[in-house]
Amino acid sequence: MTTFTSDYRHLIRLSDDTGLFEHARHAVVRRHHGYCTDDVARGLVVVSREPRPSRRLIRLSECYLTFLTHAQDDSGAFRNRLGFDRRWRDHPGLGDWWGRAMWGLGTAAARDASPWIREEALSAFAAGAGRRSSHLRAMAFAGLGAAEVLRAAPDSAVAAALLTDAAEAVGMSAEDPSWPWPQPHLTYANAALAEVLIAAGDLSGDRHLLDRGLRLLTWLCGVQTRDGRFSVVPTAGWRRDGPRDRYDQQPIEVAALADACAAAALATGDPSWLDEVRRAAGWFYGANDANALMWDPVTGGGYDGLTGHGPNLNQGAESTIALISTMQHARTLP
Repeated sequence: MTTFTSDYRHLIRLSDDTGLFEHARHAVVRRHHGYCTDDVARGLVVVSREPRPSRRLIRLSECYLTFLTHAQDDSGAFRNRLGFDRRWRDHPGLGDWWGRAMWGLGTAAARDASPWIREEALSAFAAGAGRRSSHLRAMAFAGLGAAEVLRAAPDSAVAAALLTDAAEAVGMSAEDPSWPWPQPHLTYANAALAEVLIAAGDLSGDRHLLDRGLRLLTWLCGVQTRDGRFSVVPTAGWRRDGPRDRYDQQPIEVAALADACAAAALATGDPSWLDEVRRAAGWFYGANDANALMWDPVTGGGYDGLTGHGPNLNQGAESTIALISTMQHARTLP
């Protein structure tokens, strides 16, 4: 089987000099859907993680950073949707796209290979770090960006305050060991909630908080594993004591698990978490409920979802970035 390494072909195909297109029909960009801050921020995360980026990837970092700073207003909020005509379709807000933007900016500020990108990203991060969202996942995503900043600049008070508030937003674990999740349902990017607790506990030295995040992640991995493979909660979600659909599974769920398990391995030094990262990579290689390869070796794109009939062959930005992100972790495994 063809091995995925650092394949950015499709991400480059989805990008132009403005940003990153959201959707594709198979591998063909659907320009009429335009761009969104959510996906541009995800793109900035993965390209900033590359320790030795090519000239093309450096150009993507520059493009994505420019998009995010254009989307940000003076209050630190962000617009989300830009049409192909370069007109914004919405007003600045603090939804999930704000959290994603803060995650992208925090990652670029801490890890990007270009010093000027790190500096500009940190400035934009600081401009948004004083805001707070009423949306739980927005706070979790922003907290992960704050954690990136703190790993590079431990004395950043604004990042520390944002990470603390993000962890508090997750809330307390339920008392029922069969459902310790702090909410009565699982929706999307669930592992990000556990990851922000792990990051906050690790960086603050709060062992109780770290252990709580690890317990939630252990449970989340367990309930999403079937026959040794990841079988993640589908787009319909899963409510406690309710029925759970098997499909349509999304790559973002697998990528969120890979991110969180890699963070757990870093925080604890426990190599068993790396087995979960391998399980996540395996999902893309066909170790899933449909025994289906979840990426296209010809284009380098990630398939948009796993249905009961096999992969959704469209290769949009979110799924392609989920693939790249997971394989970034997998390639560092011993």
